[in-house]
Amino acid sequence: MAAVFLLLGILVFLAFLGLVSAIKVVQQYEQGVVFRFGQVQLDAVRRAGLTVIVPVMDRLQKVNMQTIAMGVPAQDGITQDNVSVRVDAVVYFRVIDPVKAIVNVQNYGFAISQVAQTSLRSVIGKADMQQLLSEREQINFELRRIMDEMTEGPWGIRIERVEIKDVSLPEGMKRSMARQAEAERERRARIITADGEYQASKRLAAAAHELSKDPASLQLRLLQTVVEVAAEKNSTLVMPLPVEMLRFFEKMSGGPEPETDEAEPIEEPEPLAQAVEEPIEDLPPALASAPPVSDAQPAAEPQAAEPRQPDSGDSGSAGR
Repeated sequence: MAAVFLLLGILVFLAFLGLVSAIKVVQQYEQGVVFRFGQVQLDAVRRAGLTVIVPVMDRLQKVNMQTIAMGVPAQDGITQDNVSVRVDAVVYFRVIDPVKAIVNVQNYGFAISQVAQTSLRSVIGKADMQQLLSEREQINFELRRIMDEMTEGPWGIRIERVEIKDVSLPEGMKRSMARQAEAERERRARIITADGEYQASKRLAAAAHELSKDPASLQLRLLQTVVEVAAEKNSTLVMPLPVEMLRFFEKMSGGPEPETDEAEPIEEPEPLAQAVEEPIEDLPPALASAPPVSDAQPAAEPQAAEPRQPDSGDSGSAGR
């Protein structure tokens, strides 16, 4: 009798173990694939929830259906314009057919990583440096298209998105690009400055035309400039004063006309005879009693000096 109870207890225990192994739980983000004696069944895919399989005969393998983000290691390559770059990326993919992902490829995560690396090197070789830096969307679309052709149909894995994270350039290329950007910004700054000066010159010409209509406006503008300069607390104030303003003040005050450059006429001296005939007053008595000089008696002409004959001494000294 004891042996019967023991046998019955063993059977109940085995049935409990079989029941436990037959009931499986599939999570919401998973799907299960059932293999019976190594073969995939027609109703192999089991949805989320409780599912029952045949113990010993069936085996349930769960597949994660979530979107997986996988980083692609940085790849060194040479662009189409012979520039060495180092590019890394990130791939977003998910399983859309769990049977193909389990049956057709072994370790589909590692396979996706290798496909991403080779595709990235291929895209780098077909593009130039300017496209890698400025046309990221086009590069990402091309990389996704290449990977999707290799994975979605045969492996049941869809590449949802591919993004290039960083593009590393050589130091020499970075310096060259920095100089180019600096020169471009300097060119734009010069153009903007020149345009501003051109517009300011037009405004100044119009303002000068309006100020020239009334001389008082020039004085007011000068005083306004003096006020602006004096507001800076300068110890010395240098103020230019044009000559035209002085003439304007002189004209407004009613002063004499400014001297002109015309030469004044020179008065001719009186004749000598007229000056002699006039009586000279207050002369000494001796000079007053002297007879007058007659015009008939000509003055004695001075004798010309005879040329001096050089003596022997002079000639000797000259010879020496």
